[in-house]
Amino acid sequence: MSVLRSAVSFLGLRDPEADDNTPEANKRKALRLLAQMPVVVTTYHRLRKGLTPVSPSSSLGHAGSFLYMLNGTKPEKRQERIFDVCLILHADHEFNASTFAARVTAATLSDMYSAVTSALGALKGPLHGGANEFVMRMLLEIGEISNVDEYIHTALAAKKKISGFGHRVYKTEDPRATVLRKMSKELGERTGNLRWYEMSTKIQRIMKEEKHLYPNVDFYSASVYYMLGIPIDLFTPIFAISRISGWAAHILEQYEHNRLIRPLAEYTGPLDLHYEPIEKRS
Repeated sequence: MSVLRSAVSFLGLRDPEADDNTPEANKRKALRLLAQMPVVVTTYHRLRKGLTPVSPSSSLGHAGSFLYMLNGTKPEKRQERIFDVCLILHADHEFNASTFAARVTAATLSDMYSAVTSALGALKGPLHGGANEFVMRMLLEIGEISNVDEYIHTALAAKKKISGFGHRVYKTEDPRATVLRKMSKELGERTGNLRWYEMSTKIQRIMKEEKHLYPNVDFYSASVYYMLGIPIDLFTPIFAISRISGWAAHILEQYEHNRLIRPLAEYTGPLDLHYEPIEKRS
């Protein structure tokens, strides 16, 4: 995420239209970012592994081209479709933290690259992006379905948070999780390894019984990405290369009907405090 955040900021430095805030220029920038961000993520991944970067394929769609640039081999049609659905499901979701951050920056009439960089900074935080990374690391730590009960009950007794559950908006199952659960099962069947899916459904059952919590979009996307051969630390950057479409749409909307976003703050601290001159302070 640090690489992606810095790369987007640098792309703004290299774009001659960066400070052109006309609707036409901003739409062109949005399309460029939609195309460039997957290249940044996959190129970084291959370089860190000592591999040669792979150029996008004009014969593949957006999702398929990402998997091709990541792995160096063209994905199966079904894999491409599953990943495409994942990108669609993550594309936009009301005024979440990163979208709000983007709109706050755009509201100052700063450029699109600055607004997207703000969004990336917000998404980098583990309370927003990154939950599916924690989910997959948890599944790997549990290891086997026979360990699920003890692990989850021990964690709950210690009042530890189980990543991938609960949502500020949904009080029942996140509808995106419903779709992703089916894809997790399908990929498990296709690979002959249902372990991650079966562990996930068992965790879901315990969390519903014990805490009355339902899975959100991050819970099943973890096993889906993992079974697609995607490294865990790329899960959140993938969130970003999907969400750029939503961020860009919000930024364009903010510019079109702009008003500076400037919330008021009410001071509720102590009053009538004594001011001590600096030379008398200890």
